This record gives sequence, structure tokens and C-alpha cells, in this order.
Amino acid sequence: MDETSEWRAWLTALRTPGVGPGGLRERLLAVDHDIHAVLAQLWRQRAALGDGATAWLRRPDEARLAADLAWLAVPGHRLLRCTDADFPPQLEHIPQPPAALFVVGDAAALLYPQVAVVGARAASAGGLAHARTFARALAQAGLAITSGLADGIDAAAHAGALEMGGLTLAVMGTGPDLVYPRKHQALAQRIAAHGALVSEFPPGTAARADHFPRRNRLIAGLSLGTLVVEAGLRSGSLITARLAAEQGREVFALPGSIGNPLARGCHRLIRDGARLVEGAAEIVETLAPAARMLGGELAARLAAPMPEGTSTRSSMMATQTVAATPAGQRSDPVAQRLLHELGHDPMTLDELAARTGQSPATLGAQLLLLELEARVESLPGNRYQRLPVTGDD
Repeated sequence: MDETSEWRAWLTALRTPGVGPGGLRERLLAVDHDIHAVLAQLWRQRAALGDGATAWLRRPDEARLAADLAWLAVPGHRLLRCTDADFPPQLEHIPQPPAALFVVGDAAALLYPQVAVVGARAASAGGLAHARTFARALAQAGLAITSGLADGIDAAAHAGALEMGGLTLAVMGTGPDLVYPRKHQALAQRIAAHGALVSEFPPGTAARADHFPRRNRLIAGLSLGTLVVEAGLRSGSLITARLAAEQGREVFALPGSIGNPLARGCHRLIRDGARLVEGAAEIVETLAPAARMLGGELAARLAAPMPEGTSTRSSMMATQTVAATPAGQRSDPVAQRLLHELGHDPMTLDELAARTGQSPATLGAQLLLLELEARVESLPGNRYQRLPVTGDD
């Protein structure tokens, strides 16, 4: 069966009213991931799905499907399906896991160990500064920054990661071709160039209030932990934090002044068991075991042949995320060169950047992986030291 027919079947199923992401995934599992069999099943069950599904399945909007296919044909655009080997495994364990994601940028960014940084849209100047500072430090430590492209804390977090040359992902409450709010068009373009825009909504889907809780479950699900910087008691960020906690992920919150209404949501989270944090190093230390576990899961998953069209970074991730591999067994030439340049004496990140010619954010990512493999130790003062391992050069 030709590739266009396969994509068309997926897009038809994803746009069928009344199915939902969880329902489509369940149907895929029942028919051994055969999307054409799913469509046949949906047609048989159309009466139970409602009039909208019946009308769509009887006569799909060909212009809409043609536009979807044209969107997919653009370089850097991808429909990342749950049946693909590089679909992020951390989304397998959330309520109603998505059947597919529309991605602008590098889909391999979704495989990276991520931290969600979220908070109030109408954030204070201090909150914006904290979000930027934490995002910069976390990106420098090698973690990707995930947020929702909203005003306030979200935008500051994305910007902080970009300033460090780090990876950042924006999970959207619209289709992947529509930026909300519109004033973040330039920011969205930068994120797509240094990470990914991610949506479970098809192209052309406008912003709706009920889309954002769905988006928040993906932000929480993709991330090893969620940091709430500022939040009122009715903030959507508290929904993200609750979803993260329900999914067994870490929740972090910054304390604030008792006179600041935007600190009350964080204080409630702390009373309910979130970790109070004052620096990014606390987050990195807490998430290291989860990052190691994710690396092992990715290593097993990515051992399968990668789908045609998978990016270079995806192939690199197949090598670099083998965090569960016994120390000294990874033969990645990038890691070997970094270990060689590091030598056997402590070295600051800036010194290592000058010696290797790589950005601090890129080095931070590589050093985090080596630290998870017990080949490098981080020291106070943003210094790193190579650990003695048999087999290293």
C-alpha cells in the first residue's frame, strides 16, 4: 500500500469526531496497529460515535485532507505516530496517551530528558526573571525545557533555554500551524529551529478553552518533572502540576512572598507535597535517576530500525541515551572526544567550551549523559571531573 494512502488513513482517523486520542490508540492495539483496519472498525461503529463521525467517515473533507498532506510534505514537519519506534515512551504511561503528534522542528527533541517550566501568564518581573534563570541553568545542565508557549512564565522559560543554545519544546493548544498568542510567532520559529513545536491537534485547529487542559497533560507527560514558578490559586499551571503528580512525576515549586498572590499556588503545591526548590541544581539532582531510567527505556526502544526520514539527531539519540549501559561500554565518538578533552583534572564548563569549541548548552547535555553513566562527576563551581573507568582513553 502506498505511503500517501497510509498518511491519508491516519489523518482521516485523527479527524474523526468522537474518537479521541485514547480511543484511537485502543483501537490500534486491537488490530495490531493497522490504521486501515481501524478505519473499517470506525465505519462499523459509526452509529455509536454519532452523526458527526458518520458524516465524516462517509464523505471526508478532501480539501482538508489535501491540506494536511501538503503540511506533512513540508521539510521539518512530521506526524509522529504511536506506532513509530521513536515515539516518546514517557507518553505511554499517561491518561489517554496520544495516538499521534504533529511536530514542527526535530521530533527527536521529544526523546530528550525534559523539565516542564510553567507558571502565571501575568507573571511578576521577579517571576519572569526566575523562570529565565532556571531555564538557562537547566538547559546548561543538559535538560530540555518544555512549556506551553503562553505569555508570562512559559515564554520566559523558552527564551532562557534559547539563550543558552539549549533544546526547548512548546506544546500547543492549537494546530501546529497556528501560533497562540499570535505575538509569539517569532518565538515559535526560534523554538522550531532549536527544538520542536508539538501538538496533538491537526493543522488548522484554532485555540479553544478545552484544548489547554489536554495540552497540559502532554507537557506533564513529556517531562520528568514540572517546575511551577508563579501561580495563582486558579492557575492552569496547578492543573499541569496535578497531572504531573498523578503521572508519578516530580513537582517542584518556588516559594514567594506571602504578600504576592502569584505565590499562593506555589505555596499550596508545597503544602501538598511538591518539592520546594531554590536552585536548578536541586532539580537536576532529583531527576537524575528518572533520566537514567528513561535512557534505558529509550535504548531498548531505539534498538529497532528507525523509520525512514528520521532525523540525524534521532540516530544520535539512539546512541547517546543509553544511560543504562554499563560505564565504559559506550563507543560514541563525541563522548570519547569530550572525555579526552576533559582529561583527569577538574575543569569548568567555560574552560571545556573554549577547549572543544562547543556551546555550554551542548556540552551540558553531553556531560549529563556521561554523569548518568558514572563517567563524569559534577563538582561545585560548575566544574566537572572525569571518573576513572576501565576502557576510557
